[in-house]
Formats: sequence, structure tokens, C-alpha cells
Amino acid sequence: MKSFMLPDLGEGLAESEIVEWHVNVGDVVKVDQVVLTVETAKATVEVPAPYAGKIISRYGNEGDVINIGSLLLEIEELDSAISSPQKKHDAATVVGNVSHQSHNVDVDDFWVGSSEQANPTKKSLSALPAARLLAQRLGVDLQRLQGTGPDGLIVESDVQNAADQQLPGTEVLKGARRTMVNTMTESHLQVAAVTITEEALLTEWKPGEDISIRLIQAIVSACQQEPAMNAWFDAETMTRCVHSTVNIGIAVDSAHGLYVPVLRRADTFEPQAMREWLDTTVQGIRERKIGREQLQHATITLSNFGAIAGIFATPVVSPPQVTIVGAGRIIEKVMIKDEQLMNVKAMPLSITFDHRACTGGEAARFARALVQDLQRPSAL
Repeated sequence: MKSFMLPDLGEGLAESEIVEWHVNVGDVVKVDQVVLTVETAKATVEVPAPYAGKIISRYGNEGDVINIGSLLLEIEELDSAISSPQKKHDAATVVGNVSHQSHNVDVDDFWVGSSEQANPTKKSLSALPAARLLAQRLGVDLQRLQGTGPDGLIVESDVQNAADQQLPGTEVLKGARRTMVNTMTESHLQVAAVTITEEALLTEWKPGEDISIRLIQAIVSACQQEPAMNAWFDAETMTRCVHSTVNIGIAVDSAHGLYVPVLRRADTFEPQAMREWLDTTVQGIRERKIGREQLQHATITLSNFGAIAGIFATPVVSPPQVTIVGAGRIIEKVMIKDEQLMNVKAMPLSITFDHRACTGGEAARFARALVQDLQRPSAL
């Protein structure tokens, strides 16, 4: 009869909660078969059996908090298991599948101990579960790393440093791309997003119309007619700040990631000044010479994704803002006017708003004002 104690899970924490038992008394288990799932303050861990045999006793119930070294199982080795060649396992040092939150990620067996415990065909490997999970996400081969932790233990920083040396196609996100991850995550968790779509018929536009300038002007006009969409919202204090000035964040795609420079007080700019600002700003982004202050204090955002491709979309609101306007690819369509068929150009519009701070009526009125301004005749 062998006893199996709760091993050190490598998280630096003494306590774990039993989440689920996967075996019952009387079951026959194999080596490395998952027997229970526990949760620490940092991760959910699936713990495998270190021995093959029959479960004689099981200790602890789901929901119980247990410490490292607590007795979990008593296993009676079967004759077949004893006679068959088995790889030796250290019951106090094996950790199986590791997952953070609800993301189940299979990783290699986790060994901390002597080299004879490991697969003899591989070098002895010692790594924190968090480092193993990160390595799998980034495509880093742990066998190639030399750990900087105690006794050569591989820690997360070792994986991060190695990721910069990986083959093309695997990278650690930095700069604008890393910021985008955080912004999109925050939006997904916080915003009650609803998207309303419309289209503007461009029958009154002259050839060569500056699309970006017309969109900026239309957003300014719509914000003035429906100020509720030009606002910030703070859910913690349940406060909404409706702005009297219009600071438009304009999404710019670049090789370095997504940048959203802000045209402050857009309501005070003439068309030519807008164009000069756009040209200068885009050039600065390409050269990576844009200052952080140029990316702050937007009250509403414009994404002219149609300049690349796409008709309608569900743009993502960036808190604390409550609105983003997306402009799709201008398309040609046939419509009937005065009982006559006519060919027209139409601009698809997608407006996402935070329904916690804006009503559907406010969003609809904003959309109507946006369309009306875009449909006005070109300036002489």
C-alpha cells in the first residue's frame, strides 16, 4: 500500500482547495491518470496519480482547503502494475495539467527532483507551472532554456527573455500591440456594447471628396446635436461626463500595431487644418515619433476601416469613452428615386455605444445626424 500526499505545486502557496475528484474508492488508476483538480490562489491544477493500482482510501471532499503534504489517496499496487516495468515517479513532485482560470492547457510533466526521476532520454527539467504555461503560449522550448531560479529552476522571466529569440511567427507583444490587448480586454469586461448600423448615400459628393475630413466633420456635427454620445462614463462612481468639446480619436493601422491619436477640439478645425494634422500625425506614427500625450483624452473614436476592407463591423468602445464610429468600404448600389432606377454610392456606418451610459434613442439620433451631415453637398 502506498500513500499519495498533496505535492508542492510550485506556486509558492501552501494551501489548495479541492475542486473536483476524478476517481472513487475502488477505482483502478494508471500512472499519470488525473485523480483530482485543485485550485490555488494563482492557478487551477490537475494532479495525476504517481502510482498505478487500486484506490483503497480517499481523503478530503470537494471544497475542502488542504495543505501541502496532506494525505490524498492510499493506493494498493496491483500485481500487473508491479510486474510491468514502470517509470519511477516522485509522489511529492509531480504536477500534471495546468490551467489559469478556465483556460485548460496541457503541459509536460512537472519535475523537481533528481535527474533519475525524469525521462532518461531528456535532460532534467525544472520549471514553475506558470513558466510552463507561458512557454506553451509563446512557443518556447523549455528544453533549450537554462533557468535562473534556485537550482536552475526555470521561471517566467526566463521564458519571456527566450521568446525574443524565437523563430518568426512567435513573439511577445510589446508597445502598441500590448496596449491594444489591455484596452480590448478592459472593454470586453466592462462595456455593455450595442452596435447600430446605418448608411449614408453620397449622391451629392463631388469626385475626389476627402473621406476622412467628411467623417470628422460629420462626427463633430452629430456630437453637437446629440451630446450624450460624446461622453465618458465611470461605472464605479456611476457618473457620466458629457463633453462640450469634441476630441476625436482616429484609429491608425501601422506595422507596429494600432494607434489612436487624438484630434483635440476637432470642432475648431477647418478642413485644411484637419488634413495637415492627419498627414503629420500618420507620418509620425510610421516613424514611431508620436508622443504619449497625442494618444490621450479622446471623447469619441473614429475607425475608417473601410479604407482597407469591410462593410459593417462591431467596433470596440475604449473606456471611459462611450462611442466609436466605424466607416465601412463605400459601395455602389441601385435604388429607386422618382420611379427611376439610379446608381448611387453608399457609405456603411457602424456605431457601437455603451448601453450603460447611452440610450438606444440617443444612439439612433446620433446616427441620423451623422448620416445627414455626410449626405450634405460638397463644399464649394
